[in-house]
Amino acid sequence: MNSAPRDERLPRYQLLRDDLAARINRNEWRPGEPIPSEAELGAHYGVAIGTVRKAIDQLVADAVLERQQGRGTFVRRARFNSSLFRFFRFQSESGERRVPKSRIIRRKSVPATSAVASALRIPVGEPVISLSRLRLIDDVPLLAEEIWLQQSRFAKILEIDTAEFGDLLYPLYEERCGEVVVSAEEILTVETANEMQARLLRLEAHAPLIVIERLALDLERRPIEWRRSRGPADRFRYHAEIR
Repeated sequence: MNSAPRDERLPRYQLLRDDLAARINRNEWRPGEPIPSEAELGAHYGVAIGTVRKAIDQLVADAVLERQQGRGTFVRRARFNSSLFRFFRFQSESGERRVPKSRIIRRKSVPATSAVASALRIPVGEPVISLSRLRLIDDVPLLAEEIWLQQSRFAKILEIDTAEFGDLLYPLYEERCGEVVVSAEEILTVETANEMQARLLRLEAHAPLIVIERLALDLERRPIEWRRSRGPADRFRYHAEIR
């Protein structure tokens, strides 16, 4: 997939931020490696140090880079356990945070429907990988998930034994496909369970479900994964901290 065209109306620091993000996304600098100094970047791009600093500040705020006192600025290693559950999390009745077990139910290559194509910003009919997954805590199913990935970027996912997937997919994407999830957008809605969803989640037919629709993005803010997770509404709690 090609990168989105640059919008030259943006401030120079924003254009520089996007260019640095694209270079990190292409693995010019790997996680844990330093990027050039502000002076070197300023000379390379022909901009003031202040512009470079502002661009780097944005990437630090986005958790893409981190400054280390006296050493420089480094590409940050992904911290999946904290970032994955930034928006919603699993916890026991006592409030203990848990990472649920995962079970892949189905994996196949299919043509992108209009909805999938729109979410992933690809042409309708382009091959995508469709995954169905069940998330469980103490063998109790909590979420039934449908996941779509652009096949041209994630072809290796079709070759891996599903027993090797593990409980978290984002580390797998990075290790096997070189694709890093940096941020996500989520939408919550409510619907009722159809027959298959009720069977997977051990619910009565037409039981109310919370639907969490997540679009995961890479460093260049391109869609990298689209998923719909459905769980019993009576086990869902909304919590927000407002400052």
